[in-house]
Amino acid sequence: MKQAHAIKRNIQSSPRKMRIVLDQIRGKRVPEALSILHFTPNHASVVAEKTLRSAISNFQMDPENSRFDVEELYVRECSADGGAMLKRVLPAPMGRAFRVRKRSNHLRIVVSDELGLRASRKPVRGSKKEGAATPKAIATPAAATPTTAS
Repeated sequence: MKQAHAIKRNIQSSPRKMRIVLDQIRGKRVPEALSILHFTPNHASVVAEKTLRSAISNFQMDPENSRFDVEELYVRECSADGGAMLKRVLPAPMGRAFRVRKRSNHLRIVVSDELGLRASRKPVRGSKKEGAATPKAIATPAAATPTTAS
């Protein structure tokens, strides 16, 4: 499995806004991811598209990867971590001041010839073992249910 990555640091937008864009392209083929980023009207998508193109060119720079076509690549991983925070003061009424935190983020995109996403940390819904009793079933046994007489 061949892979390459690109990192862009100190992007002047919050990591939360960047993650919204990254969730759209994670696990997709590279051409599809590029078209999604190109037609998404966010500032974060412009930066993510440039970083994805850089990761693709980093993949192509390796002589061992010359036989791979860009159409065969996947966006294996993409993450936005918090960067440095600029702290500013905004004047407020009655002589007070509010603190403004201008956030930044670091973007990392990994492209690969195989799709190997990391396992999710959250458990999958409906993955309980078969035959396991639920707390509700234990609390109300079948013999204690009221019956109506006619």
